[in-house]
Amino acid sequence: MKVRTLLAWGLWLVLVAPGLAWPGKSDTKTKDPAGQMVDEGSFGVFVNGRRVATETFSIQQDPTGSLIKSSFKSEPGMAEAAQSSELQLGANGDLVKYEWKESSPGQAHAVVVPNDTFLIERSTDNPGAKQQEQPFLLPASTSVLDDYFFVDRELLAWKYLAIACRQEKGVLQCPANHPTQFGALNPHSRSSLLVNMQFEAREPVAIRGVQRELNHFELKSDADDWGLWLDDQFKLVRIVAGNTEIVRD
Repeated sequence: MKVRTLLAWGLWLVLVAPGLAWPGKSDTKTKDPAGQMVDEGSFGVFVNGRRVATETFSIQQDPTGSLIKSSFKSEPGMAEAAQSSELQLGANGDLVKYEWKESSPGQAHAVVVPNDTFLIERSTDNPGAKQQEQPFLLPASTSVLDDYFFVDRELLAWKYLAIACRQEKGVLQCPANHPTQFGALNPHSRSSLLVNMQFEAREPVAIRGVQRELNHFELKSDADDWGLWLDDQFKLVRIVAGNTEIVRD
């Protein structure tokens, strides 16, 4: 039986069906009801093998929903860039609010909120500029896939696992050659997009010289193709897109 989605949260934690070993599931009853940390850490961003930036992130859940925080900063010697984001999801997994801020080299700012049956993005290019408002005919269940925050891809992978996959005797089973489509919003480019995700295989991957068995997924859109590798706790370990590689520290 496929996992049925309530599209609540956890690692889509509340939607977890019996038998799926999502990260954090085993200790949900022992955590403080005020909230629990579902995942946290950092990703190194490499271009042609050289580290150019770091993303630091956290994913926290409480009874009302989830809060995902992320910051992106370029490495010394690279073009200066510093940005942060905060994504709030309701207990059903729907978007409550997404906020993005640039602190270097500019001071752009954007907020996305639901409004009835669509989403609204309000943005400015700098503190003194006139606020722009752009509606999107997208539901609150739309996924956010921003340019600089790779934790967004981990969230989408969990959503795909909950909707399309199941586990039997510890073996992950997803439909072969049958991608699942999701609607997404890129607040940075102020654009909507359709993406397709599909499970490829379990395969050995060398991470910092250590061979590991990981779950390989492909995330495709008209603009980009991303390879994603998740570990046995379904936490994102590696992303590859062209000459860019993102690796969990």
